[in-house]
Amino acid sequence: MAAAQGRLSDGTGGMDEPNNIKDGAEGVGYPEDTAPLPFRSAVDALRAARLRPGIEVEATRPPQRLAPYAYALEAAVVDGDEDLADGRLVLLHDPAGHDAWQGTFRLVTLVRAELEPELATDPLLPEVCWTWLTGALQGRGLSYGEAGGTVTRASSHYFGGLAARPAASQIEIRASWTPREGLGGVPDAAAHLGAWCDLLAQVGGLPPAGPGDASVVTLPQRRGPQSR
Repeated sequence: MAAAQGRLSDGTGGMDEPNNIKDGAEGVGYPEDTAPLPFRSAVDALRAARLRPGIEVEATRPPQRLAPYAYALEAAVVDGDEDLADGRLVLLHDPAGHDAWQGTFRLVTLVRAELEPELATDPLLPEVCWTWLTGALQGRGLSYGEAGGTVTRASSHYFGGLAARPAASQIEIRASWTPREGLGGVPDAAAHLGAWCDLLAQVGGLPPAGPGDASVVTLPQRRGPQSR
């Protein structure tokens, strides 16, 4: 899986049968037994979540030192043997709370995809991509706070011995938000994962997940998606 590898920072600024999360590298599939019950419950919900086809998700090693407890997932929007978009989602937990989070849990994400060069020049693209994130959360009726992040677009042009390569453009969304806690101090982690997958699907150019979902506007499928 060619999942997003950029460094994450906690910035505050019809369907076929669904798939499930796969275990990734050894030792990342489940938190330690000493982790607090709310964190373990949230991770259990992530692992049990049923996801839409076209998105492959697996556990990966979480970043260190962002919070006392962390659990990470990486994902790719796939079309055959090609990746149309990829991303990483990290669940952080600090039982003592965090002033910047205004809560004890935090979700941090990095999502990226290749773009058609002409689409990358659209001046409204960053605003549209950010509304995809907030719209995905609102579309599932989720309560959240302290959302912040960046939308970056970049273009690469090749010269010299690499001149034969076509110009490439990429969109990257880095964001974090605080999921509101429910019964027992546990957020609805599975629903937040579902919203994140909705964002990945939009960025990757997948059609709406179900009939009548005309509110979803996706990026057109790019030429030359990344090989897996």
